[in-house]
Amino acid sequence: MEILERIDALRAWRGRQRDAGLRVALVPTMGNLHAGHLALLDTARAHADIIIASIFVNPLQFGPGEDFDRYPRTFEDDVAALSGAGCAAVFAPGEATLYPHGRHITQVCVPDLGNLLCGEDRPGHFDGVTTVVSLLFHLVEPDVAVFGEKDYQQLQIIRRMVRDLHMPVAVHGHPIARDSDGLALSSRNQYLDAAQRERAPALYATLREAAAALRAGERDPAALEARGMAALRTAGFQPVYLRVLDPALGPPQLPGEVVIAAAARLGSTRLIDNIRVVV
Repeated sequence: MEILERIDALRAWRGRQRDAGLRVALVPTMGNLHAGHLALLDTARAHADIIIASIFVNPLQFGPGEDFDRYPRTFEDDVAALSGAGCAAVFAPGEATLYPHGRHITQVCVPDLGNLLCGEDRPGHFDGVTTVVSLLFHLVEPDVAVFGEKDYQQLQIIRRMVRDLHMPVAVHGHPIARDSDGLALSSRNQYLDAAQRERAPALYATLREAAAALRAGERDPAALEARGMAALRTAGFQPVYLRVLDPALGPPQLPGEVVIAAAARLGSTRLIDNIRVVV
């Protein structure tokens, strides 16, 4: 597996794949990989001939007081895991490589979707995401890109960016990977202490209860959201939101398909999750 740290090396690698007629999939990551990250390669493999992952802890998507400095960086372990999973190359630029003129650079934003839900709680977060993803798409020129569905809002925002800017990239989601007790896998789960980790699966359980209520005939999204927020508080969370939305993150259309999305804090750890329901 090749490790590419410079843009010229990346472009040379991409040129070789183009000359060989290979379809390339990109799996963007911030490193500290777990089984959920590696599962993304399965979807990438189904849609492309060769896979490149990126590892970059993007400062633009962290707000003041967030965990940029302490975000786990495990590069050697990540490279070994990606190699074992069949990844052909890793693009691992330093900040000075991607942002040679500093962090105050041209931004890419998706104003409507980016200001909802997590965007309301973390102002500017999704502008940082779309800026770095657009830059990666420009540099790697992938045919395919794969993102996890745990951050459902992020996936929809990237799809909107690709659509609006006519980017020639097919964006695919991969189902949420969960621990045996239902907690969605996340690099930030390691911030939880033992007591918090024991309570954490209640987030997914609350989403499942809301989904069951919809299937049983509940048709008042606001009431369902209020009950879900109360259940999270009872379980020891500080809920940020629990919303019932259509798959495009607009008002739900019932009957039909909906997404129930939630974010909540346990101590200083912010968790997100979602569940899709056909009613």
